[in-house]
Amino acid sequence: MHLEKETRLSKLKRELKRGKHYYILMAPYMIIFTCFTVIPVVISLILSFFSFNMLELPSFVGWENYARLFLSDDVFMTSLKNTLLFAIITGPVSYVACFLFAWIINELTPKIRAFMTVIFYAPSISGNVFFIWLIIFSGDTYGYLNGFLMQTGFLLEPIQWLRDEKYILGVVILVQLWLSLGTAFLAFIAGLQTIDKTLIEAGAVDGIKNRWQELWFITLPSMKPQLLFGAVLQITMAFAVADISMALAGFPSVNYAAHTVVTHLIDYGTIRFEMGYASAIATVLFIIMVSTNLLVQKILRKVGT
Repeated sequence: MHLEKETRLSKLKRELKRGKHYYILMAPYMIIFTCFTVIPVVISLILSFFSFNMLELPSFVGWENYARLFLSDDVFMTSLKNTLLFAIITGPVSYVACFLFAWIINELTPKIRAFMTVIFYAPSISGNVFFIWLIIFSGDTYGYLNGFLMQTGFLLEPIQWLRDEKYILGVVILVQLWLSLGTAFLAFIAGLQTIDKTLIEAGAVDGIKNRWQELWFITLPSMKPQLLFGAVLQITMAFAVADISMALAGFPSVNYAAHTVVTHLIDYGTIRFEMGYASAIATVLFIIMVSTNLLVQKILRKVGT
């Protein structure tokens, strides 16, 4: 047993010595990642078991924050329902849309492909460009949508799109989908550009008869790293929505109709300064996101099989 441990240690030392240049190059990123991601996540997890208002020392309360979260916080349950509904709709739809648009654009000539890529990617890098939707969904007759529907006879009076709880969440979902062609879209285009053309020729010889078979058996398996990267980005975006909800529907929205887990976290973390309770909210969201990512990875491994 002792010899086995020594052998493992010696192997580890040899590997570290042989790859020391790689580890030196990775060190700056790993240090920053550890300091600003790993350590805060661990501290948040620990802090979720304490009551802490940033003025007094933390006091241990055990599972009290989590019990309050799931048993007595009705607003959190509403925000959790909204977030899951938001993620179920925007996550898969935006992911599939990113890939389909990338797949179609990839078939164009290089100049047109570059132009179309900029057109589709522009909304996601244009800052607060989504504020244009405030004009479209304005609740008076000057709102573009109300004006159009009233002129065509579909409405007799304007609808308060961003003040009526029946419509708020749908509007936020629509705007989020409009902004969803971001980094994942670029990753898919890059992945499609790197596919070995000889695989397609070999597939044709082996019996691939149409583009859908080519997509399933050649294109998607060749793009698994990009597919996984895009899935992580889209899942994160779907669960972490907050800015768009607050900008369009207000904070808080009417009857919390567009309230999400992140806006609930912002409420308790930056307004009420109940940091222990906010950490519990963050921990629940973290667990949901990690679980969803693991599930998606499992599904993506079956692509092309």
